[in-house]
Amino acid sequence: MIVGTAGHIDHGKTTLVKALTGVDTDRLPQEKARGISIELGYAFLDLPAPPGAAPGEAPPRIGFIDVPGHERLVHTMLAGATGIDHALLLVAADDGVMPQTREHLAVLSLLGLAQGTVVLTKADRADAARLEAVRGEVAQLLAPTPLAAAPVLAVSATTGDGLPALRTRLAEAAAAARRAADPQALFRLAIDRVFSLDGIGTVVTGTVHAGAVEVGDELCLVPGDAGTVVRVRSLHAQNRPVTRAAAGQRCALNLAGLARERIARGQWLVAPGAAVATGRIDVQLRLWHAEPRALRSGTPVRVHLGAESVEASVAVLDGEAIAPGASARVQLVLRQPVGAWIGDRVVLRDASASRTLAGGVVIDPGAPARYRRTPQRLAELEALAEPDAAAGEAALVAAAPHGVDLARLARLRGRWRDPAAPAWALGDAQSAALREKVLATLRDFHARAPDEAGPEAMRLRRLAAPRLPEPLWREQLAGWLATGLLGRSGGFVQLPDHGSRLSALDQRIADKVRPILARGVADGVWARDLARDTQEPEALMRTTLARLAQRGELHQVVRDLCYDEATLRGLARLARGVAEAHGGEVTAAGFRDATGLGRKRAIQILEYFDRIGLLRRVGDVHRLRRDTALFGEDEA
Repeated sequence: MIVGTAGHIDHGKTTLVKALTGVDTDRLPQEKARGISIELGYAFLDLPAPPGAAPGEAPPRIGFIDVPGHERLVHTMLAGATGIDHALLLVAADDGVMPQTREHLAVLSLLGLAQGTVVLTKADRADAARLEAVRGEVAQLLAPTPLAAAPVLAVSATTGDGLPALRTRLAEAAAAARRAADPQALFRLAIDRVFSLDGIGTVVTGTVHAGAVEVGDELCLVPGDAGTVVRVRSLHAQNRPVTRAAAGQRCALNLAGLARERIARGQWLVAPGAAVATGRIDVQLRLWHAEPRALRSGTPVRVHLGAESVEASVAVLDGEAIAPGASARVQLVLRQPVGAWIGDRVVLRDASASRTLAGGVVIDPGAPARYRRTPQRLAELEALAEPDAAAGEAALVAAAPHGVDLARLARLRGRWRDPAAPAWALGDAQSAALREKVLATLRDFHARAPDEAGPEAMRLRRLAAPRLPEPLWREQLAGWLATGLLGRSGGFVQLPDHGSRLSALDQRIADKVRPILARGVADGVWARDLARDTQEPEALMRTTLARLAQRGELHQVVRDLCYDEATLRGLARLARGVAEAHGGEVTAAGFRDATGLGRKRAIQILEYFDRIGLLRRVGDVHRLRRDTALFGEDEA
């Protein structure tokens, strides 16, 4: 269990921790000189071995995070408070409730911390009446907070009175807080200290928020350089050397592969499968009840998440403002990326960092910049906020119009996921609607371009479902093709009856035409010339050529100008080569020079490539579409 101290400056936090553990957490010279805590301090308390413990087994140990009480150091207090299991709220019996008592309580409450103990310190300086009066102050202060039921113990660190009772209380709380290991949770540690040791190298410390880590594991720094991986050389958990550390422990990691200068407080060390950095976070936020004004969209704030603090602005998603004591969904637009995961706690302070405003829970760390207030988006947020992950995933799939990236969702939750499991999911209603939209789009396409085989697969996506993610589109299309709902001719998708079987007459003419087209004339062959060379009626030739085009056996670049598949594929290869050499762009002059064709024919072919989805006309140039496999090696 991790215990965090909280309370006004000079109310005895460091003195109490020393009385409990024997460790003076004020380690800096300036802390000694001034008699106050400036940085986070750490200490540990061994508990009696539980019944049934193995001989020689290390006793359970409580970790203490001692935070500064000065009003200017609340940001440091927040870095330590995130991730604690139990709060020790200290109130000096001679002073009573003071300003930082209130702010630290606000921080603990807005972090959702419901487990804690109130300690009336310096009890030797107050008589019974004074202690009772301070108890009343504290009860009134705690009443509207999650710590309302916290026991209140009077303690004197100087005389030792009350310390045994406090140790017993903490031991009982530690036993109750013992969490079961979650095998699906990926490792995440919020870094709050970084230093180097001679002969050891870079060391980081922090609270393990989730998962477990072992010596030799590879981890990612978030936010950090993409792909940078560090290896865990050695571990300390709860101030003891170990080979494995887990959630709920203070942990120090000796890292190989990363210099101390490249790490800072506020970053995270995470398992590679949980690496997430974001600049927008959707949060369920509650404004502190004692705040005098509503929180409105556009308000600049400081966001505290993990051990990080970053400037941001607020966009209220439920209305335009949040009243004191009320809760609403907001989007936090951050000035710089942070690591964040679904379910993490956040605290907001005002832009000048003078007071604590609000706190809440991360709903979606991958929040969108657009469509963030639509009914559809709010329904998705409601599903993401569902406490049961499985139920939330099912609700999200049912609500999301363009499917759910399940692998990304697992990453945002910081959860392990079987790589062999389906990567995407689309709701039944959405799948049916998509199928009907695709069929209608193809019917319309065939009606407008009866002589073409159909649109290329990615062009069909742009026409029917432009916002559907490409992996999900490919998955759905493969299913439709496999069941025969759709047909395919080369790289073109069509309705099954569009490229119908040829009649005997059509087949006879086709057998004459194919060898002529196969000569690969780059200028193409006109229908009238094919009719003359095969001695077939021109009208009948045009009808047969149209059916061959519908089947994808030839291409009509303009009406009656025909190319076989191999010839057009070669011209497409030349167009791709020109594009690759000129930043993705093809001009008529460049294509003319590459093919040796005349300018008119070059333009006709480029316009055909625009029409079928290989290129896209932008002004006077044609840009290669990067999302198409048409005439490519992986076209199938």
